Formats: sequence, structure tokens, C-alpha cells
Amino acid sequence: MGNKNDQLMDKAALIQKYNVPVPRYTSYPTVPMWDFRDGHIEKWLSIVQRTFKETNQTKGISIYIHLPFCESLCTYCGCTKMITKNHKVEDNYIRAVLSEWSHYLQLFDEPPRIQQIHLGGGTPTFFSPGNLERLMQNLLEPAEVLEDREFSFEGHPNNTTSAHLEVLAKLGFNRLSLGVQDFDLKVQTAINRIQPYKSVVNTTLAARENGYHSINYDLIYGLPYQTLEVIRDTFTKVLELKPERIAYYSYAHVPWKERGQRLYSHIDLPDNEYKRKLYETGRDILLKAGYKEIGMDHFALPQDEMYLAHIEGNLHRNFMGYTVSHTDLLIGLGASSIGDAKYAYSQNTKKIREYERMISENQIPIFNGHVLTETELQTRKIIQNIIIRGKTTLTQQNLKLLSKEKRAKLKKMQEEGLLIYDENRLEVTPEGMAFVRNICSLFDASQKDDTNNERRYSKAI
Repeated sequence: MGNKNDQLMDKAALIQKYNVPVPRYTSYPTVPMWDFRDGHIEKWLSIVQRTFKETNQTKGISIYIHLPFCESLCTYCGCTKMITKNHKVEDNYIRAVLSEWSHYLQLFDEPPRIQQIHLGGGTPTFFSPGNLERLMQNLLEPAEVLEDREFSFEGHPNNTTSAHLEVLAKLGFNRLSLGVQDFDLKVQTAINRIQPYKSVVNTTLAARENGYHSINYDLIYGLPYQTLEVIRDTFTKVLELKPERIAYYSYAHVPWKERGQRLYSHIDLPDNEYKRKLYETGRDILLKAGYKEIGMDHFALPQDEMYLAHIEGNLHRNFMGYTVSHTDLLIGLGASSIGDAKYAYSQNTKKIREYERMISENQIPIFNGHVLTETELQTRKIIQNIIIRGKTTLTQQNLKLLSKEKRAKLKKMQEEGLLIYDENRLEVTPEGMAFVRNICSLFDASQKDDTNNERRYSKAI
């Protein structure tokens, strides 16, 4: 095609074309495509044993613990949670998580060597410092903690205290992720997450005083009532604190799944093109301030380990997000937690009371999962390369996975300036990073012109 301007279609037209529901690719196959069957739990446990033997001595293992309780509902949130002010729920839940962990310990023929732990929610800091200490001490007691560990937790700025930070630091935690989302009061009121800037300042400073060497802020674009002025003000405040990492996520409006999102409508939300401007405004501010763009939706300062892993080609991505810790075995503990044993996935029941009941009856609380085929393992590698590194090599065997129609779509994306593609490689251009989920979807055998996607996935932009 002609000059560069001709090669790049009008951005608004591209956004309109590609802003369709597609997976976020935290896994492949994606969760809606898993085919949990009779015998899966036994198969999952045997694969965990196999992967543990393959990886424990070389890479160690990772653990994700889902702590699902919150005192109030943030309406944007799509996570598994229980809204309560009754903190007596902490004791039963901790007992259940430790009992589940004991099931896995029985599978191992040697002490687990722990490389990574992440406490997610819900609100992990809903739990008292003493209860978090009890949970972690019991979990770590039969294990070996690797020296280059990556232990992190999600904190709410309003209730993450110095005691939380001090206790977890003594247990080896060195990373903190704060759910900031936006600093504008009107936006905060709409999403029912009012947290003063001072709370974020105090928590950030306290974390640094307690030795946390990497702090992440979660920010969201596309929330109700957000404007370019709101985004600029939020990022001005963020840069005053200079967190090492920033995750800048697209708001997923799924009111058919999350009733809290029905408190506002599409009229209150930015349209497709304006939503993209919100992202690009924040992105430009971060790049000018010295942050480096990493993969999809993530930014880091150049001295941070995540950026160093990115440029060295050692970055990894799992259900906990981008990470410098590449382990092949992720054990998920708690209600709704997902496990990844390289060759298979599992997911615990999402219902908290059912999870506790099943554990009390000595049952494995898994309700969903998937064992990957050889073809799916190949496809997962391609998708991870694209979404982590922005490029992947292609073999003739890989290309056989693509239908004639999907190859034509790849060539069309190349004409649109979104990627570079030939018979040996694929590389996403800077313009194409906004559409990386769409690019990945072409290698996904389940992604066709499927009207069910409207209720399965959030939109790409």
C-alpha cells in the first residue's frame, strides 16, 4: 500500500472493527472452554505429582491464595468475593485453606521449594495481621523458601496497616499491589471505592519503610464518568509517588455477570474511541515519565526486575499476571482459585461456604478443569509469546493450526499496520499492541464467529 499514513487505517475505524469480545488469555484454553469430566480430579492430582517432580528442584513452585472477603462492594469488580463486616469468618476460612494445602503436601515426596506466593482477593487485608501471620506460618512451615522468592499481596489503601506490612515483611513478602483505580471523587463514588489520596500516600510510604522493594498500583480506564482531565489528574498524583510498577487495565462492563455494575449504564461510560483516548493519555504520561511498556496493560520503571526480565526475555505470565518467577507448578488454594500444573488446569468451587464444607468433609474442592492436548500446548506457547514478548516464531506445524480464513485475517492485520507476519515469524507493531488480544484469538481454535462470546468475554479495547 502507499505511504505509512495509508497503511494505517483510521484509528477510530480500527477500534470500531476490533472492539469485540475476546479472551484476556490468562490461560489457554480459556476457562469457558475447559472440559471438566469424570476422573478429572484424579488426573489433576497425578499431573500435579508429575509436574512437582519435574520442577521442584529446578524452579520451585508457586502458590496463589484467594482471600475473598470485603467489607464493601466495589461495583467494577468481577472477582469472587463475599461482602461482610463479620471478621469471625476469618478463622474457618484459614482452617479450610490450610487443610487444602495439606492435601497437596501428601502428594509431594519432598518438601516444596516455594518461589512465588500471591495473596489475592477479595481484600487480603480484610484479614487481621495476626490471622495472616498464622496462615502463612503454617503454610510455610513444611516448605523451603527460595532466596530469590517473589512474595506479594493485594492491599486496599484504606485498611492496609503498618502492622499488616510489618508482619508480612517478616514472613518474606517483598511486593505490594495497591488497588488505586482512580483518584477522582465522582468516579470513586460511582464504583463505591472511596479512598483518599492520603491513604495511598501513607500505605506506600509505610511499605517502603518496611522494605517492600516493588510496589504496584492497579489503575482502570473506562470507568463511569472518567474524562481526559480525570485521567491526567490521577496520573499526576501517581507520579508523585512513583510506584515501581503500574497495571493499567481496561474496565470490563459485564452487568449480566456483576449486579453492582447495573447501578450505572453505558450512558455513563466512555464510548469506544474515547475509552482508547483515556488509555493512550495515561500511557503517554507514563512513557514520558520514564516508565517502560511491558506486554499488555503493564508498565515498570527501568530499574525494576519486571522490566529487566522483559528485555532479557525471561518474563512469564500466569493467572497472577506478569511475573519474573517462571515456575511450572502453580497451586491455587481457596474458593475459586485456579491451579496450573503445566499440562492441566483446575479451579476450585466459587461458592465460599461450599468450599469450606467440601474441605471439612475431606473432599477436593475442584469443580472445573482441563487437561491440555499436545496441540493446545503448542498453541499456548504461541499465545504466551505474543502476549508477553509481542512476537513469536512460526513453524509449518504452527501454521497448520490456522484456517485459510484466519491466515487471511493475519494478512489483513499486516496491511492495517498491526503486525508483521511471514511464514517464519509474527511480530506485533507498536500500533498493534492495542489489539494484541484480537491477534492472539486467531490462534485460538475455539474463537470463531461465535455469538456466545458476547456473554463470555469482555471487549478487547
